[in-house]
Amino acid sequence: MGILPFIPFLVLILLITCCVAVFGNATLDGASQVSLLIASAVSVLVGYLSKKLDWENLEEEFSAKISSCAPAIIILLLIGAIGGTWMVSGIVPTMIYYGMQIIQPEWFLVSSSLLCALVSLMIGSSWTTVATIGVALMGIGKAHGFADGWIAGSIITGAYFGDKLSPLSDTTVLASSVSGTPLFTHIRYMLYTTVPTFCVSILVFFVAGLTMDVSGSGNVTEFMDGIQRTFVISPWLLLVPVLTGVMIARRWPSMVVLFMAILLAAVVAVLFQPGLVHQVNTDANEGFISAYRGVMQACYGDNQIETGVPMLNELVHTSGMAGMMPTIWLIICAQTFGGAVTATGQLKDLMRHVLRFVKGTASLVSSTICTCLFCNIAMADQYLSIMLSSSIFKDTYQEQGYESRLLSRTCEDGATVTSVLVPWNTCGLTQSTVLGVSTLTYLPYCFFNILSPFTSIIVAAIGWKIKRLAKNTSHVVQ
Repeated sequence: MGILPFIPFLVLILLITCCVAVFGNATLDGASQVSLLIASAVSVLVGYLSKKLDWENLEEEFSAKISSCAPAIIILLLIGAIGGTWMVSGIVPTMIYYGMQIIQPEWFLVSSSLLCALVSLMIGSSWTTVATIGVALMGIGKAHGFADGWIAGSIITGAYFGDKLSPLSDTTVLASSVSGTPLFTHIRYMLYTTVPTFCVSILVFFVAGLTMDVSGSGNVTEFMDGIQRTFVISPWLLLVPVLTGVMIARRWPSMVVLFMAILLAAVVAVLFQPGLVHQVNTDANEGFISAYRGVMQACYGDNQIETGVPMLNELVHTSGMAGMMPTIWLIICAQTFGGAVTATGQLKDLMRHVLRFVKGTASLVSSTICTCLFCNIAMADQYLSIMLSSSIFKDTYQEQGYESRLLSRTCEDGATVTSVLVPWNTCGLTQSTVLGVSTLTYLPYCFFNILSPFTSIIVAAIGWKIKRLAKNTSHVVQ
């Protein structure tokens, strides 16, 4: 078979490595996308050299790959809108305000994980959670006398747990979409591995918090005052997430749930936060037109809200639909690369080597997780890891009679949560920089992130809740 089929993947690994080294945290702003297009061109060239390229087939693959991501793109746009409206309406700040009141010194590690989990679940972003609440918690934890590694580990554990289960998370949407799994089916199925792992992690933090000899005191008064000064805080605002949860429980389509959540938040914003709506609009005039413009701006644009507290400003800053464009751009470029390596047969050649080790459910899940880890290390990005691993194994899971939800969950267990453990990965690089703690310092304390791949393999080995396709069908059994 020769080395030719591996050249595009090697080129992509080299380019992504260079991008991370040169651009750092800004890798996803365009460098990774360009790298994917260059690797796609290399794949096409190799296809010509190896006489495996049919141009018509190549165009069909491009169209099919990008078309398959259309639902994900729509959901990502809705996620951007819901992020803006839930923030401007005061829903997320209300959750943060009530959540921060539970922090006590002896319960700090558990409280920080739970608070980060709650915030990340609500906003769908581990990065934003770590960069805002996480930074605040680092200061509080240091004041209490906790070691940096323990503080950062508890923050990252909670942030990635919430991100993984949030219907607003781009990685959650991505993993479900590229594998062909309905979003909420994917989320419900992840509970079997995610919740036990998180409970074990919380137990460790609970014991550590009670047994550690810490001193000092921390206070979150400034942070809470900033929220209360800027937003109208009311338990009535929690009706929106409650109603959203009801819609999810009743298994409404994810697009419908997200759209309804946006509408509810828009109404709440006008009723409870009229001043903020006008502030977002940056229009001195008030009235219906100004409110309308403010709500629309919250949905699609950059929303800066001044609270008087710099860290809080970062938390309440949202980018709406526009903020999702780099991710959408990355998806399109990644699917272009996927179409190229599929049309030229290079993906099949690579998969043939990997699948030699697959003998059953446990080995299939293990192979998928190892591939995700390899991609996180080699390509330094969780998005690429999810998309490439899903592309490699998607047909195999279906051929062996497994539902797509097993693939989507395994990709999350292997790619999403482990990305932050790799120092040169975009996630590891970002969180280390934001928290001011080196990756190798916090790595031993990220119990949820470390245990998730093992839990996934164990669950597969014992066959717990392993879903199989109904006979004569390729659709998910719900």
